[in-house]
Amino acid sequence: MESASLMSDSERHYSPAEVSRLLGVSPKALRLYEARGLITAARTSNGWRVYGRAEIARLTQVLALKALRLPLTRIAELMKGVSLDQTLAAHERGLAIEAADAVRALGLVRAARAKLARGEALSIDDLATLAKETVMPLKSGQEELGHLLDPHVRAHFSDAEMEATAKRPFDQEKIGHDWDTLIAEAKVLMAEGAPSSPSALDLARRWKAQVDQFTMGDPGMAARVQAVWRDAMADPKAAPALPLNPEIFAFMGKAQAELAKSGG
Repeated sequence: MESASLMSDSERHYSPAEVSRLLGVSPKALRLYEARGLITAARTSNGWRVYGRAEIARLTQVLALKALRLPLTRIAELMKGVSLDQTLAAHERGLAIEAADAVRALGLVRAARAKLARGEALSIDDLATLAKETVMPLKSGQEELGHLLDPHVRAHFSDAEMEATAKRPFDQEKIGHDWDTLIAEAKVLMAEGAPSSPSALDLARRWKAQVDQFTMGDPGMAARVQAVWRDAMADPKAAPALPLNPEIFAFMGKAQAELAKSGG
């Protein structure tokens, strides 16, 4: 049986069971993180696993990165060069966006209930807004994202080009997941503020490879794809629902430039 909480000369240490209760992490997840090298428990003289402040801080960092939906393999690599403060800064930005979305959704629901309380029927527009903004958020729907980008895509690509692209065998679910991972990493590395860091250059390399899947390495097409996103981010109707924002776009632009200078 694991030990109860222990005291060292400098700080209190906690058993795996206590850490599980404190942080809401299952014992199974705790063992998995240790097996992946994300955290390392200290050991008592009897060989029991215990956790002090440093180990718990590192576990907190793992959980914050998981909240950004990053896979454990990428979390392990990022934690080699990203501090807890940088991770929490990225987590803070994500939570702020979610909070703003939740406040807006709550306002819409309350307005709809107030309307019903007055004996008024909800219009089709009211119902559509509730469905889109509170039940099926725009940020989670690939169809809605495509709808928002469509007018900007049409401004830079011909019908024939769009038709040809639609016929290519893309795995949209995998592409969407890969982009979510890349964007989450960018949010973390932006807190570091160094687009020339090894982690940022590695991200820039993989970001470029992801773009090249669509553009087939054509720099002209890549420039038009960037124009589509710039136009969409400047569109007040589309911008709030986009996974990218100008800050991420600018950071990745700098990282790409650094990558090119390094010959990568």
